[in-house]
Amino acid sequence: MNGKNEAEIRQIAKGKGIEGADEIGIGKIINVLYDKFVEATLRQPTFIIDHPLETSPLAKKHRSKPGHVERFELIIAGMELANAFSELNDPLDQRERLKKQAELKAAGDLEAESMDEDFLRALEYGMPPAGGLGIGIDRLVMILTNQPSIRDVLFFPHMKPLGATQPKPEEMGILDKNEGS
Repeated sequence: MNGKNEAEIRQIAKGKGIEGADEIGIGKIINVLYDKFVEATLRQPTFIIDHPLETSPLAKKHRSKPGHVERFELIIAGMELANAFSELNDPLDQRERLKKQAELKAAGDLEAESMDEDFLRALEYGMPPAGGLGIGIDRLVMILTNQPSIRDVLFFPHMKPLGATQPKPEEMGILDKNEGS
């Protein structure tokens, strides 16, 4: 990304009220803009690919796109259903990224990772190429059963609030009443 594009994105972020748009990394700004203004609008199954490097400290660098990682998210009905990436298995690269994450955490970034010496030692012993995929079965059930809240599909009733009533999907803007008719 060139300096002109970065300045333009920072200006957009400021205009949208993103706090710290001058201080945080450009990848984080893109991620915040996406989370706040894009994800919830994606109705059809959509793959979001090639995430910014700084937002995915455990993923491998993209083979042909500098500043990106090999990662995707599957979004359906405005929510993340799956998240997958090629896992970073280079201990030197991982140590540098975790150092940067630890610095961000020390500066107050609640989402930043901590330094994990045990994990780094395991990588140093040799980790074969690996990939990870997390699928939110509860979110899939939400979509299939037209439920507006994850609480409505949780198997464990003690996780549901007592006496709480949940809004209908169309009241939350999740599904149009006439959609699919």
